[in-house]
Amino acid sequence: MRRLGLDFGTTNSALALHDGSAARILPVSGRATWRTVLTFAEGEEPLAGEPAMERAAHGGCRFVQSIKSHLASPLVDRTQILGRTYRLPELVAVFLRKLLTAAGFVFRDGRACFSDGAPIEQIVVGRPVRYVGAEAPEHDALAVARLEEAMRLAGLPSPTLELEPLAAAFHYESQLDHDELVLVADFGGGTSDFSLVEVGPARLRAGPDHARFVHGHGGVGLAGDALDAELVHHAVTPTLGRGSRYRLPGNGGTMEVPPWIYGKLRRWHHLSFLRSQRTLELLHHLRIQAEEPDKLRSLLHVVEDDLGLPLFRAVEGAKVRLSHAEETELSFVDGPIALRAPVSRAAFEAWTEDVRGSIEASLDALLTEANARPADVDAVFMTGGTSLVPSVVAAFERRFGVDKLRGRGGEQLTSVALGLAARMGSGGPDGDGPGATRAIA
Repeated sequence: MRRLGLDFGTTNSALALHDGSAARILPVSGRATWRTVLTFAEGEEPLAGEPAMERAAHGGCRFVQSIKSHLASPLVDRTQILGRTYRLPELVAVFLRKLLTAAGFVFRDGRACFSDGAPIEQIVVGRPVRYVGAEAPEHDALAVARLEEAMRLAGLPSPTLELEPLAAAFHYESQLDHDELVLVADFGGGTSDFSLVEVGPARLRAGPDHARFVHGHGGVGLAGDALDAELVHHAVTPTLGRGSRYRLPGNGGTMEVPPWIYGKLRRWHHLSFLRSQRTLELLHHLRIQAEEPDKLRSLLHVVEDDLGLPLFRAVEGAKVRLSHAEETELSFVDGPIALRAPVSRAAFEAWTEDVRGSIEASLDALLTEANARPADVDAVFMTGGTSLVPSVVAAFERRFGVDKLRGRGGEQLTSVALGLAARMGSGGPDGDGPGATRAIA
């Protein structure tokens, strides 16, 4: 029986198929991963993934991203898009149906099926150790319930949920001919998750009884998006007026442009909050009274023309280049905006020190709770796009030594999906196999 693994990520998503003997990545429109984004435009079908990115670049549409980051929030339940109300599970379901269609699946009587018409009957879906914003058990339960509802709405069977770092561990295990104590570090767009687990032939021989091989889990709701936010704050927002002042009527005094405005720019999916009529009126007033009106004019241009996506691409591109170069230029030119900010790797590392500190504290807490020393760990398997950031890699090198670090090439983006499919293959349809996850204590 064919079994599907779904890595539904904050930034990228991936599918893998287990055919009974091995797991392999299913290309989505020829790509190993697909961006977890949606666009809605008047008179057009919703788009997802790379087609949505291309459509958004032309403007005139509603761009939706980082859907996963809202799953645990009771404050975010529904949104209006082109006059229609979408609940959060419905938005996720729209994305999942588009993802499956782009990967060659079809829908029969509302059910998701393989291209030959056979329905999908087994699927494992990844979940983080800690959902973004999950501050209490009920928040985590809400995220799981919403994800499961989205699966049903997308025509998929009831899923088995698996911790994403455990899935990556099972993929890593497939390459071993000996036992190891491995620390899996899974860095997504919204979360950084860790699992300390024994993998290898001994665990495989134990069958479904895998609990004694798992030494602990840890995680924090910070990862790639948080690094981007610091780059935006320090390299982008000064050009848009952060820290500048505007004149008060009457007394000739001045005040700083409200910092909360620039707080909305730290997260791209919050940019739309600035497009309310009340906020736009405030921005126009501030521009008229501003001591540096050109900067406020640039901010208005970003908000009114909904330039979050191209600006996001410029920021992300600079971050990626800093993984290979000591310095780069963050460039974004559009209308009145002429942003050309030199950024060094040293500056980026200084700006993101607090974020990395929180991630490292979560890792250290796991090792302490598991009563494990770095010397006890045989290997560190790093996965996810943020695992390529030099300062993140350096933190693991300091603790464990460079010789213990694993993860190479495209593995950083596909290991979770492959591990999810492989886990289903060993566990069977009852969901009680290695790594089965019902709840996180």
